[in-house]
Amino acid sequence: MKNTRKPRSFKSRLTLRIVLTILVITAMMISFLRADYYSVFLCALTLILFDIPAFVDRRLNIALPSVLEATILLFIFAAEILGEIGSFYTHIPWWDTMLHTINGFIMAAIGFSLVDILNNSPRFHINMSPIFVALVSFCFSMTVGVVWEFFEYSADLFAKTDMQKDFIINSISSVALNPDGLNDPVKITGITDCVIHYIQNGAEMEYVISGGYLDIGINDTMKDLLVNCIGAVSFSLYGYLYSIGRGKVNLFKMFSPHKKQFAAQDNSKESLKKGSISYEDQA
Repeated sequence: MKNTRKPRSFKSRLTLRIVLTILVITAMMISFLRADYYSVFLCALTLILFDIPAFVDRRLNIALPSVLEATILLFIFAAEILGEIGSFYTHIPWWDTMLHTINGFIMAAIGFSLVDILNNSPRFHINMSPIFVALVSFCFSMTVGVVWEFFEYSADLFAKTDMQKDFIINSISSVALNPDGLNDPVKITGITDCVIHYIQNGAEMEYVISGGYLDIGINDTMKDLLVNCIGAVSFSLYGYLYSIGRGKVNLFKMFSPHKKQFAAQDNSKESLKKGSISYEDQA
């Protein structure tokens, strides 16, 4: 008699998905009662993003390891619900840094697995050295990080959000302040306050920023890219060591998607151990 019982990993992923979905729907209802429709939109977006693993699995025929799927779901919940709606980004200074580091790590793992999937394709045969595969992994992760920063900048520019979180700084150096228009930056240090004069509803208003000068997001952007780089380098280095047979903890299988029809073959490690993957169209 055929065993139809679901594996334990499937039950764990389903339980996690149900629990997170209930929490998101609860947050959506509370936001709706408070007439906070932006938060309602974020909750709806989160529920849609939760379907990404299922879409990849069913439509693209790519199997996601249970650890990777759980990490993706928790990442989305931490970013959208806890970070945006729960204001963890402002209440916990390292929250954004942690998420961008994790993103760099996960994207590097996905980038590494893209070569693995292509290598296992019946139509293609690739020949890459382990160091080149690691470089592809790193570049893929950094590209995703840069594109995300483009999105944050666009949201701040057109929707007047503050995804690129501002910093209070105490010194500036800018050629825009040079009275002679020369390419010689004027340095101002020890800034304690910044007074902003603006017009609102025809009346002149004043706003005092205590503690320093308001940076408009460049520090946050560079910090995000830096920690994304750290995460990308971490997995790329591990992927390189794994591919030459020196990886001791099998993070590759835990975080790397693979084509379903080739899941049983497990050719990736052997191919990469040989030091090369060839590319030629066999169709």
